[in-house]
Amino acid sequence: TISSATHYSPNWASLDARPLPGWYDDSKIGIFLHWGVFSVPSYIDEWFWWHWKGEKNVKATMFMEENYKPDFTYADFAPQFKTEFYDPDRWTDIFNASGAKYIVLVTKHHEGFTNWPSKYAWNWNAMDVGPNRDLVGELANAIRAKTDIHFGIYHSLFEW
Repeated sequence: TISSATHYSPNWASLDARPLPGWYDDSKIGIFLHWGVFSVPSYIDEWFWWHWKGEKNVKATMFMEENYKPDFTYADFAPQFKTEFYDPDRWTDIFNASGAKYIVLVTKHHEGFTNWPSKYAWNWNAMDVGPNRDLVGELANAIRAKTDIHFGIYHSLFEW
């Protein structure tokens, strides 16, 4: 049990002293869902924007030249992030059947797109463009309503 009075300092020694929650330490299977706009090109990895525009990776550049019009931007992928097969209830059933004890969903990756309706990511979130729905909230609600699986989120503060 961790007391609410426990204080941690912003340094590695303090952070590394935090105990793992028992449910996490005892879990044999957990699922980490890394999903967002970068899933549209589905090329190289979730750092696609950085590979293409940041480091000017030759493979990423060639992929874009061969598959998209010359003035295509990373933001143009967002309307194509449709999530047409996203069924949080069905996913929850699959996660539960797998024996997973926790699910962690990426809520925002380094390019800043949020998988929930964020007022800080106006027009760059899953409610305003692409799927037009709250991907995070829907999955959290389904998991919490139907299972005892722990639901966690990953939110990247780092942005390109």
